[in-house]
Amino acid sequence: MTMEGQDDLDAVLADAWARLGRATGERRRTTGRVALASVNARGGPALRTVVLRSADPAARRLEIHTDRRSVKVAEIEADPAVALLLYEAADEVQLRVEGRAQLLPPGPALDAAWAATPGPIRAAYRMPGPPGTLIADPALPPPSTDGSEAGRENFAVIVLTVDRIDWVRLVPGADRRALFDWTGRELQASWLIP
Repeated sequence: MTMEGQDDLDAVLADAWARLGRATGERRRTTGRVALASVNARGGPALRTVVLRSADPAARRLEIHTDRRSVKVAEIEADPAVALLLYEAADEVQLRVEGRAQLLPPGPALDAAWAATPGPIRAAYRMPGPPGTLIADPALPPPSTDGSEAGRENFAVIVLTVDRIDWVRLVPGADRRALFDWTGRELQASWLIP
């Protein structure tokens, strides 16, 4: 983002969505990592790093692929309130995103997401138990990385509808913070003290 653009709320919002877009898929290796927080069974925060698979600013929608057997799926089903954090150290920009998550229902969209998932990624859904299951040997043999349908029943897509984006840039002499809130009928965009 240019120095001129950092004083324009529309430009800052576009920058936030561009950063979320760059964090999707393979591009995540060169940009920020994202962490997803949900509410655990004890009523506290549960935080983990996830991979964004798509970011759609027009629909205010983010997608994350996961194992249906994972704890985060049960947490989201019990309470859809989630938060996502992205930090890009190169620009010292932090995005805090709040919203509501749900699982994509069975149907063509879920089928298309599975079909677009490469064989090596599909292997994660073939593990013999849910993520976090106790095992005796850490050298568990990896599952086959072919493109078969094995593991399809464990594949899920989390759809996060964005309600708020808190954008913060902490650069000495150029600190900026903006809040974008869609919880009412209209977008409310505001500057905040960083």
